[in-house]
Amino acid sequence: MISTEHKNNVLTTLAQLLILHQNIIIQANQKDVNAYQGNDESMLDRLKVNGSKVKEMALSVEQAIALNDPEGKVLYTHHPDNGLKIENRTVPFGNILIIYESRPDVTIEAAITAFKAGNKILLKGGKEARHTNLVLTEIWEQALIGNGVDKSYVQYLDFNRAATQALIKTNSLNIDLIIPRGGDGLINFVKKNTEIPTIISGRGNNFLFVDKEANFEMAIEIILNGKTRISVCNALDKVLLHQDIPDLENQLLQLITRLKEDEIEIIGDSEIFEKYGVERITDPTIYYEEFLAKKIMLRMVENIEEAITITNKYSGKHSASIITLSAASAAQFLNEVDCAAVYHNASTRFTDGGQFGFGAEMAISTQKVHFRGPIGINQLVTNKWFVFGNGQIR
Repeated sequence: MISTEHKNNVLTTLAQLLILHQNIIIQANQKDVNAYQGNDESMLDRLKVNGSKVKEMALSVEQAIALNDPEGKVLYTHHPDNGLKIENRTVPFGNILIIYESRPDVTIEAAITAFKAGNKILLKGGKEARHTNLVLTEIWEQALIGNGVDKSYVQYLDFNRAATQALIKTNSLNIDLIIPRGGDGLINFVKKNTEIPTIISGRGNNFLFVDKEANFEMAIEIILNGKTRISVCNALDKVLLHQDIPDLENQLLQLITRLKEDEIEIIGDSEIFEKYGVERITDPTIYYEEFLAKKIMLRMVENIEEAITITNKYSGKHSASIITLSAASAAQFLNEVDCAAVYHNASTRFTDGGQFGFGAEMAISTQKVHFRGPIGINQLVTNKWFVFGNGQIR
């Protein structure tokens, strides 16, 4: 084990080096931005690093320093009559592989989350952020070596797709846990081709339900906030509206007008929207789609039960929100919707490790085992039994 003090010394050095080498990081990132040939606006948004982003990276490191070390906590103690001492303690997973694309800040945030919990991490970033990721890894190595810690705690895998797929299949690097952060193609490949335990960081495709007892002005502001960034997994994609909302047509006019002012493409799945010039949905599979674009879907529903059913069927099980003044409706929605994070009168954009008080996060898990929601320092440990005796036999 590395002591908490030693871990924090490494992280303190890392935060200082990030600020010191800010210009080098931005220059490397500019190479990646200039080399990007695609037209995916959300991808480009995730790729860019500026001075503000570097400061955010450094801040996430400082937040990790302030958090308690989760390694070595005693979860349970038992003293049987035979004189044994039995303890269950938290221990690191070991070697964690994270596969991610485009976002260079993951190279910092994922690694500090793993490191503070005592793990070693293998970083496999996307080719579009290669120059930035290599510079950030060099900075990590400086912080580790400068504090007398083996640089193998943070390694960047400069692999192509074939080499990465081979690693997933063969586990030639003795990986204990895989966290794939990407599209369905990556996630399905990992599921089908490895026996390594996996935490799925799934898609967003988040839903919001405006109840008949909602404060509609509040609902509009929350809906607009859900589209402030299109490249994040906690963005809002689908809005369900109760058919009995008072003064419905005027309220819809206000909502659609505000969305159009923000240049958000609107598609609808109810006839009522056509009079506002909203394009009608022709392909029902769009319900499953995570837009990652300035695009939103509207649909009328008969009641809260229909809203819950639709959300549970189509959402990515990431985040969902209800806007209502009814405590009973809020309780029903929050308890019956099957998502990692559920909200009452608040934006889905808060599903984030930093917003939840974790500091940096590794990913946002949309599965139920071993943890659900933002994966922070405290979620990157498992447990182990320690039994102490003086010759006992059974």
